[in-house]
Amino acid sequence: MKAKDDETVVFSWIEWPDKATCEAAARKMESDARWSDMPEMCFDGQRMMWAGFEPVFESAG
Repeated sequence: MKAKDDETVVFSWIEWPDKATCEAAARKMESDARWSDMPEMCFDGQRMMWAGFEPVFESAG
């Protein structure tokens, strides 16, 4: 990430129990009327990144 001097990088994630739950949540969010009342974003949305990942390694603590 090439952050400018006046920018802060934020990292977060959501861990869904399964793909079906994730897809159901996405459909609910897309149809939620509150998105149309969203004020202007306080960041450049074109610089936002997201993806889905598969675990490479899991350790049972």
